[in-house]
Amino acid sequence: MRVTATDAKNRFGQMLDECQRGPVVIEKAGRRHGVLLSAERYDEIMARVDPPPRGAGPGQRFYEQYKDWVDMQNELVERHGIPGEEYRPW
Repeated sequence: MRVTATDAKNRFGQMLDECQRGPVVIEKAGRRHGVLLSAERYDEIMARVDPPPRGAGPGQRFYEQYKDWVDMQNELVERHGIPGEEYRPW
């Protein structure tokens, strides 16, 4: 179903009922501007999307890609200490 933004605003309750049967495309200035979906349909879509886990920023992605190298470097530091540590001014 396609409706104008004005119609969607004026008949919002009806649009909520209509989106239970299928997506309601909302047009503004003659162009598609938004889509109203049922909560069930939205949940189905979101279940298919595989968002990155929270906190999986650049550091986590780097570690996952270079895990073996990072672990080897950490082991060297634990065994021998930080190179040049005696020269730190603090």
